[in-house]
Amino acid sequence: KYIIADAPGHEQYTRNMVTAASTANLAIILIDARKGVLTQTRRHSKLAALVGIPHLVVAVNKMDLVDYSQDVFEKIKADYLGFAARVGIDDVRFIPLSALNGDMIVDRGESLGWYDGPTLIDILEAAPGAHTEHAEAFRFPVQFVCRPQDSANPALHDYRGFMGRVESGSIRVGDAVTVLPSGLTSTVKAIQLGGTDLPEAVTEQSVTLLLADEIDTSRGDMIVKSGEVPAAVRQIDATVCWLSETPLDRARTYLIRHTTRDAKARLAAIDHRLDVNTLEKVPAEKLAINDIAQVSFRLAQPLFVDPYAENRSTGAFIIIDESNNNTVGAGMIL
Repeated sequence: KYIIADAPGHEQYTRNMVTAASTANLAIILIDARKGVLTQTRRHSKLAALVGIPHLVVAVNKMDLVDYSQDVFEKIKADYLGFAARVGIDDVRFIPLSALNGDMIVDRGESLGWYDGPTLIDILEAAPGAHTEHAEAFRFPVQFVCRPQDSANPALHDYRGFMGRVESGSIRVGDAVTVLPSGLTSTVKAIQLGGTDLPEAVTEQSVTLLLADEIDTSRGDMIVKSGEVPAAVRQIDATVCWLSETPLDRARTYLIRHTTRDAKARLAAIDHRLDVNTLEKVPAEKLAINDIAQVSFRLAQPLFVDPYAENRSTGAFIIIDESNNNTVGAGMIL
């Protein structure tokens, strides 16, 4: 999955980009060859890095309007690399192109002979998929407990299946697992998908797990491998994008929704707010719509979390206003 960052630098864009980028594995940063690296270029790049997109492609467009000049391209590349070094962006590739004439998008064209790298479509097709670049711990938030009601079928009398989506990692029949928050352990007796038994379930598969032991489990619990138990926390430090026109209120109680588990929460502190124009960290007493800040929340119930940098599924959450059930914020756990 990838996103293209080329919208004007208005406030609504911050919200839209953070929302879209949460599932992206690559971002294309479009630069007008006539204008070079602008404030919005830096803003979009910083936001992409902030939400954990591991790969950036800087596409220098409209090369036809600067006579396909290699010097112009190299200057933009040098300017961007200087910025990237200051903000910690490591994986970035550069490509000159002309969207109008189709140069270096699918076909190479005839005007950029000095560029010997891949076309844009080549880069996208070769980009690694999400969840493929490093080993991830098995995380299975329970969405539903399946207890079929069919007295005529003896096979279903003791059937108790835990349905959900494998957010990361994989699980095989026979693996030892721990159910959270109880901490009770068992082994996987069967894995089912649409009534078919599977030997293994992998990331992004929605399956039903059957355990060898009877364990009291419900929606909001999490099944993990016994050697990969995440931290149980009652306070989270996170980068939050505030999405509501009503400011974040220290006196209010909010609902943190993390995977399939909810926990009441109150703001503990605002460490700083990010000025998306200057990229500076500034003090803040409140958050307005589209503000991005580092904050701490105290939780009434424990959550089982991973840092967002390690696991984008169990490292992310949304903030809900209990009075109207609106989503008012999105967070990434540090």
